[in-house]
Amino acid sequence: MISLDCWKNSRYTALETLGPQLIYDLNRSDLIALLASWGQPAYRALQVWQGLYRQFYYAPEQFTSLPKSLRDRMSTELSFGSAAPKLSLDSSDGQTRKTLFELRGGQLIEAVLMRYEKRRTLCISTQAGCAMGCVFCATGQMGFQRHLTSGEIVAQVIYYARSLAAEGLSVTNVVLMGMGEPFHNYDSTMEAIDRLNDSEGYNFGARRFTISTVGLVPAIRRFADEQRQVNLAISLHAADDDSRLAMMPVNRRYKLAELIDACHYYFEKTGRRVTFEWALIHGVNDTLETARKLAVLLKGLNCHVNAIPLNPTAGYSGQATSRERATAFKLALEQAGIPCTIRMRRGIDIHAGCGQLAGSVMGSEGE
Repeated sequence: MISLDCWKNSRYTALETLGPQLIYDLNRSDLIALLASWGQPAYRALQVWQGLYRQFYYAPEQFTSLPKSLRDRMSTELSFGSAAPKLSLDSSDGQTRKTLFELRGGQLIEAVLMRYEKRRTLCISTQAGCAMGCVFCATGQMGFQRHLTSGEIVAQVIYYARSLAAEGLSVTNVVLMGMGEPFHNYDSTMEAIDRLNDSEGYNFGARRFTISTVGLVPAIRRFADEQRQVNLAISLHAADDDSRLAMMPVNRRYKLAELIDACHYYFEKTGRRVTFEWALIHGVNDTLETARKLAVLLKGLNCHVNAIPLNPTAGYSGQATSRERATAFKLALEQAGIPCTIRMRRGIDIHAGCGQLAGSVMGSEGE
């Protein structure tokens, strides 16, 4: 596990050995400057930009409105292949698809598409592996490999946007809740969101993004100061320091009082509600006593608890709570004035939990 201090130095610098510049790593200004250095007018950059983010082109030859000489140079000097789909699995109900991608450096990451009646939600990765070490999380059990570049984060969304467009559909929500801790890779994560939010490109609304963090307090305060319209979710899972430390090593560095204080600061700066994620584990954090303790902890904060029965992993012996215990937990919170939703688990049959598919593939390849 690496130090939690390194969120301050989280910008990933692409290795030269990975080949040509990844086109998704360029923001619109970068692209204009690059093409200008090639002797191309600014409108050519806009054509490329909209080809990437509106038509979802994935190869230079698809940009038929561009001169062949420019397409040839793009093919030589830019990479369109940030991540290659290695494996896709569909749940038995057809509502969830998980895709395993292989990055240019050989690392594996995951992204998940979840279909609901009126929504198509993506859960995407910001790192290969994770340094946070949460004991119930398959990615945490895997350890940290590297940060993703902003373009590698963007490319996961564009991959699924292209797939849905073929059905006449679109992505409605993006949660940065897959492999990795987004605030540990702060700069690349925010650059990816800004790129996808660009009005001349994909134009995906900021309020349709949700960032999930284990609670890196300095990053939460930085995020609050930037006053973005992006939603914030905190992986909480325990209502006292000892219990949380047993599950989440981050609590050694940032105690609950400091974390909750940062959440109050976030609301004061942005006026936006905080969501708390709570994995309901049988006999661990699903009791009425825990619910009452949690209600005291969150009293006075504009928040919502999003509880979900645990997705089991091979490296953790805990089991999901029962429907009855989950309902009782929810009722206890609501009686104390804390809004709570029980979220259904999705894609259990395809290892849809964070890091589960990559972990199983890496394990089988190592045999």
